[in-house]
Amino acid sequence: MAQHAPVRIGSSELEIVPLALGGNVFGWTADREGSFEVLDAFLAGGGDFIDTADGYSHWVPGNTGGESETIIGQWLAARGGRDDVVIATKVSTHPEFSGLAADNVRAAADASLARLGTDRIDLYYAHYDDAETPLEETVAAFSALVDAGKARAIGVSNYTAERVVEWIGIARAGGYHLPVALQPHYNLVERDFETNGLREVAEREGLAVFPYYSLAKGFLAGKYRDAADATAPGASDRAAGAAEYLDARGRRVLAALDAAAAAHGTEVATVALAWLGQQPAVAAPIASARTTAQLPALLASIDLELSAAELAALGAASA
Repeated sequence: MAQHAPVRIGSSELEIVPLALGGNVFGWTADREGSFEVLDAFLAGGGDFIDTADGYSHWVPGNTGGESETIIGQWLAARGGRDDVVIATKVSTHPEFSGLAADNVRAAADASLARLGTDRIDLYYAHYDDAETPLEETVAAFSALVDAGKARAIGVSNYTAERVVEWIGIARAGGYHLPVALQPHYNLVERDFETNGLREVAEREGLAVFPYYSLAKGFLAGKYRDAADATAPGASDRAAGAAEYLDARGRRVLAALDAAAAAHGTEVATVALAWLGQQPAVAAPIASARTTAQLPALLASIDLELSAAELAALGAASA
């Protein structure tokens, strides 16, 4: 197994290898057997951080939500080694546990623990802001889970900078546990995170940032270079979303990625993830793999160090 230097998740005691395996595909585009293979290979390749949510993947016909957590729980039960992995999950999008009212947060956490077959969630996120529930109520509910030992650390996902600041202010004033992680939409072609206040808050408060859609629905893996690629046989369910980036700017980004990949003898996806991992405040990108064949390019990003000139070239191409 490859050994990689760990990074700490904010001010928590949690340490991870700087790549998160996205669990959104488990129970969706990856079945149970395929998911087990991906999880096994991720661990064998040196990874140890798995990101999921209670709502994954309720949008699939026949699913009810919780499928990803259930598969991860079955894999943990079959393989053992709970202490060898760090598991992040989220609350607010499961059809039976919608929103962030205190009672719902408690019930959803218990349901996630049951599906995962574990006694604690390492990093527990508020998945989406809930304007219907007073933020004080949500902050207190998450803090109580930490006090109860059901969650080790708290994260916020898809919140505005203003609401993250408000959460932190409430937590400080009330003596509650502070969040340690932030999960925004951020990648080489989606860079609002740099200017919408979230990066500033993350840097000021020492929040570990875990960007999702790190490969822009597959576009930054270089698989989609023509509109026809997105509709070709075998194209993934996300292909149409990836094809939306195929404009002049998208092609500039691909050219810059190609140049860096050629210089390092590596994959385009590896470079895109390495760029993201080297951005201020980013602790680790989140990337999912439907098959084990997709994993080597993701894992290689952990050790790829891009030069200042390469980072600048990629940034300029996507400006």
